[in-house]
Amino acid sequence: MAPAVRMSTPPPKTFPANQDATLVQRGAYLARLGNCAQCHTARGGAAYAGGVGLQTPFGRVNPGNLTPHPTAGIGQWSEGDFWRAMHQGVGPDGRVLNPAFPYTSFTRVSRADSDALFAYLRTLPASDTKNKSHELPWPLGTQTALTAWRILHFSEAETSTIAQVDAPPSARRGSELVQGLGHCAECHTPRNRLGGLRTSAAWNGATLPDGRWYAPALNDPSEAGLSNWEAADIVTLLTRGQHQQAYVAGPMAEVVRNSTQYLEPGDALSMALYLQTLNKGAAAPKPAAASGRENALGAKLYEKHCAQCHGKSGEGVDNAYPALADNRAVLMDSTNNLVLILLKGAYGPSTTGKPQPFGMPPYQFVLNDVEMASVLSFIRNSWGNHALPVTEFDINKIRNAPDR
Repeated sequence: MAPAVRMSTPPPKTFPANQDATLVQRGAYLARLGNCAQCHTARGGAAYAGGVGLQTPFGRVNPGNLTPHPTAGIGQWSEGDFWRAMHQGVGPDGRVLNPAFPYTSFTRVSRADSDALFAYLRTLPASDTKNKSHELPWPLGTQTALTAWRILHFSEAETSTIAQVDAPPSARRGSELVQGLGHCAECHTPRNRLGGLRTSAAWNGATLPDGRWYAPALNDPSEAGLSNWEAADIVTLLTRGQHQQAYVAGPMAEVVRNSTQYLEPGDALSMALYLQTLNKGAAAPKPAAASGRENALGAKLYEKHCAQCHGKSGEGVDNAYPALADNRAVLMDSTNNLVLILLKGAYGPSTTGKPQPFGMPPYQFVLNDVEMASVLSFIRNSWGNHALPVTEFDINKIRNAPDR
């Protein structure tokens, strides 16, 4: 969150010398659940002192310093200031915050959890790292534009309905975690041209702002829907990053590594129970298979580069290498993730439950666009798989996409 610009420096707020240890511990847990460090900590930098800029379709947004430094951080903020930022998307001076800070989701965080999170941030070592201004073309960063965006795309949650819900485990508690501090919709729900969440298409999946990774639909069993999974299996995936033949990769691997592996058992089960409720209905019919020419070339490349780990029939190896036969990540309409994994490699998160995950090497310097398209088309149309072929254009647009 980029702290709002202050018109003047108010007198310092006073805080107890010893924050309640239980409250601080709770706040530390919530900070992990919200994956706050992912954006607010630069690699090699001080914790929560501001992170690497986030590239959006509208320009670069620079996450702010959340340490208790009196001028560079939020040392002058009160609990009420922090709550207002979380709940309303407004800074202490009344200025609207950039929605790259997902207050559209955090509005569902309870006042008690907000206070706990703030108490934890107050215990961090103060860093004098100065906040960087957002790099947005005029008028996108103006208060007029941010206020208009907020009016169009933000609904403040009713405090009477927030988080004072059933004790975990419960689907209702899971709903608050997934939709609130977990801010899962910010990636898994598509956005309109102004960057607002399309609530009518909630959980339908979306390409991330980097233009590469695709966050699959959480309400579609043919993508990443979990309505037909056992709750215990969902918990395993969230906390280990892998369950039998299911694996996380890319940005979701970072989420598991930095956040969900630390879920308390009741919260993990609550999230699983809620995710089971997301289902938009029957999957679309399967498309026709690829041509024999593509399959022939792809078969040769698969045998040479893939079969040793993934099996001659795409069966994979439990707890090691994922099966490619009947693998929904392989069969999704969007091939972005499949292409990225082949280009860049795939590495699961190191978690307490699985500290040494298996990985896949990158092939961007081994296979050209034609070869990659051929082997992926072969995989998408073998062993009972049926999906549209991957084209050279599909490979090229990802391989040559500018870094953001």
